[in-house]
Amino acid sequence: MFQRLILMNIVTFLYLILHISYVSTNSSISVSDEKYLFDFTKNDNVDSWQEQSDTVRSVGMSKAVFVIHRNSEFRRAIFFALLNPQPNGAGFAGIRALGSYDLSGCTQLNILCRGQGQFNGFKVVLRHKGLNNEPNYSFEQYFQAPKDDFAVRTLPFSEFKAYYRGKRVNNNETLDISQITSIGIQMYGGVYQTIKQKGPATLEIDWIRAV
Repeated sequence: MFQRLILMNIVTFLYLILHISYVSTNSSISVSDEKYLFDFTKNDNVDSWQEQSDTVRSVGMSKAVFVIHRNSEFRRAIFFALLNPQPNGAGFAGIRALGSYDLSGCTQLNILCRGQGQFNGFKVVLRHKGLNNEPNYSFEQYFQAPKDDFAVRTLPFSEFKAYYRGKRVNNNETLDISQITSIGIQMYGGVYQTIKQKGPATLEIDWIRAV
């Protein structure tokens, strides 16, 4: 009886060891599948982000600002945009961060955010291989920011299409997510869209990550 009790305890101990090892291994896999590019709820700041608005052209009159907003209960980033488009809707207010991001193995970009204002149409602008400025085209995807409550907006990398100055480009090249060198966010005027936007808007962002 005593030997059987010892054997049962040994079996139970081995089961617990294997179970803990399994949980630990699968937890590490889950974490590695999520790459936080920016977590503004923690220590990431916005100092390296640059404004990219339509004032790069003589007719541009829009403005964008990116700041950290915090109090004792929360910390996040806020993208403020004032869009003054031309009569045809041409115009944009945006920000971008330059860097080197290898997102190999990921399939989508997730943004935990909330929009406020009359219009909540934004787009994420990605560039790769160091081709960060004109005359190179960008890869873009439009999204509607959630209102009232924060929610995750999911942007599949397969849905990023090539654009040049807001116009869709027909080409065969796809976005190389292993060599992302610019990540941007814009409020768009809608020169090639059915909805034209103007005026002030904000996008509150907790984090941006690749999954």
